[in-house]
Amino acid sequence: MQIINDIQYILRQAQQTAYRSINTAMVKAYWLIGKRIVEEEQQGEAKAAYGKGVIKNLSQALQAEFGKGFSVDNLENMRRFYLAYPISETVSRKSESPQFQLSWSHYQMLLRIENKEERAFYEIEATQNNWSLRELKRQFDSALYLRLALSTDKEGIKKLGQEGQVLESAQDAVKDPYILEFLNLKEHYRYSENDLENALIDKLEHFLLELGKGFTFVARQKRISFDERHFYIDLVFYNRLLRCFVLIDLKIGDLKHEDLGQMQMYVNYYDRFVKLEDENQTIGIVLCQDKSETLVEITLPEDNQQIFASRYQTVLPSKEELQNLLTQHLKNS
Repeated sequence: MQIINDIQYILRQAQQTAYRSINTAMVKAYWLIGKRIVEEEQQGEAKAAYGKGVIKNLSQALQAEFGKGFSVDNLENMRRFYLAYPISETVSRKSESPQFQLSWSHYQMLLRIENKEERAFYEIEATQNNWSLRELKRQFDSALYLRLALSTDKEGIKKLGQEGQVLESAQDAVKDPYILEFLNLKEHYRYSENDLENALIDKLEHFLLELGKGFTFVARQKRISFDERHFYIDLVFYNRLLRCFVLIDLKIGDLKHEDLGQMQMYVNYYDRFVKLEDENQTIGIVLCQDKSETLVEITLPEDNQQIFASRYQTVLPSKEELQNLLTQHLKNS
C-alpha cells in the first residue's frame, strides 16, 4: 500500500536526521573536550610540555561513568582534534565552536594527515560528496590530492586546500594517473583492452568515484558511423558540472600518436553531430599504461583544451614517489 511506503519513507528520513543530529552533537562535544584538555594541561599553548597527567586522570573518571569510549588514546585524539581545528582557523569564526559535518570516524582519519592543506582538501571533498569513511580512505590511499596537485600550479594547489576540487575547465576534470586498484588486476598481469573495459563496467560505481565530480555513465562501445564505416568508442560519460560529453578510449601498453588522432576524430564527431548548441565542447581522454610527454605535446595542437592522455595504474601509487614528482613539478613551474 502507498501509505505504508510513505510512512516508511518518513520514518527513515527522521532516523537519518536524528542520527546526523546526534553525530554532530558528539563531534562538537569531543572538540570541546579537547579544547578543555588543552586549556587545563597546556594553558592553551600547543607546544607546552605535559605536567599534570590530566588525560590519564580524566580517562579514569570518565570511563567509570561513560564507558570505554573515553580511553587515554581517545582523549588524546580529542586533544589533537582541537589542536588541528582551532576556532581561529575555522570557517565559522563567529560561533564558539566550529561547525563539523562529518562523523567522528572521518575526523580520526583526517587527523592522520599532517599537511594542513591536504587535510582541508579531503575534509571539503568528503563533505561535498558525502563520502563514506571507506571512500575517504580509498581516495587518500590513492593520493587524490597529490594527483590533482600535479596538474596545477602553486596557486592552484592552495585553492585545493581552500575550495576542494573545482571544475571550471576540461583540464580540471582530468587526472594523471588514474588509479584502478579496485579492479584487482595484478600490475604485470596480461589482459586485453576488452578485459579492462569489462572490469571497469563491472566496477562502474568505483570507476565513477575515481573519475570525480559530476560524471554520469552514458554508453560503452558507442558506435559512430560515416561513409559506411563504423567506429566504436570504448566508454562515453557526461559531466553535469562542465556540461559536456567525456569520451574515454582504453589502450594497453604505450601511447601511440595514432591513438590521439583517433580520439580527435571521436571528439570532432561528437562536437559536430551529438552535442547540443548550449553544451560545451567534448573532452577526450586516452587511458594508457605509459606515454611519452614529448609525443603528446608534438601530436596535439599548442592550444589543445579537449584531448588528454592519462596513464592508469592497477596498484596503489607510492605517495613518496608522487610527492617527489610534485616537488619537481613546482620547481619547474
